[in-house]
Amino acid sequence: MSSFHFNAVLLDISNQLSAEDLNNLKFLCKEMIGKRQQEHIDTGRKLFQVLTERGKLGADNRQYLYDLLLRIQRQDLCDKLTRFETPAEPTDPQPDDEERAKLDIATEVIAENLGKSWRKLGRKLGLTDVKLESISKRHPTELEETAVELLKEWRKSRGAEARTEELIKALRACQFNLTADKVLSRLENLQTSG
Repeated sequence: MSSFHFNAVLLDISNQLSAEDLNNLKFLCKEMIGKRQQEHIDTGRKLFQVLTERGKLGADNRQYLYDLLLRIQRQDLCDKLTRFETPAEPTDPQPDDEERAKLDIATEVIAENLGKSWRKLGRKLGLTDVKLESISKRHPTELEETAVELLKEWRKSRGAEARTEELIKALRACQFNLTADKVLSRLENLQTSG
């Protein structure tokens, strides 16, 4: 476990903590930190430094931070820690190049057309409410980015099994037939021009 990579993960987590998140974390750790030192902690990075000095955090000792992040309802940041914990195989299983190209096109069309109903599609694709909430927090106002993130998470969860047909079936099940038709149309254009 490289401490450099672990520190990079901590820095990333620190950068994504809101002021309220940081205050909640400090509150949960107040027994360990002490009031005077708490006043000087104004970033997640400084908090993680103190936890490391107290022996509560390290590349091979992440459970305490994981529990803290879970308590402040930042599952997205817990996921970052978990991904570090279990580094993916050098190559995640992916669909073949042709299917990946089709999925990229489908993602583009769906992102352009989905709008506010992205959660409905996410549920139909089998993503958990926790995952959907995490996606929502990352892109609270940009619906296209939310849809892209949703489909990225779905593709990650399906790995090599991700198929365009599955997306189209889910769109139709949600009554998003126009979007499904647009995806099919764009894919047909790809095949006739290719």
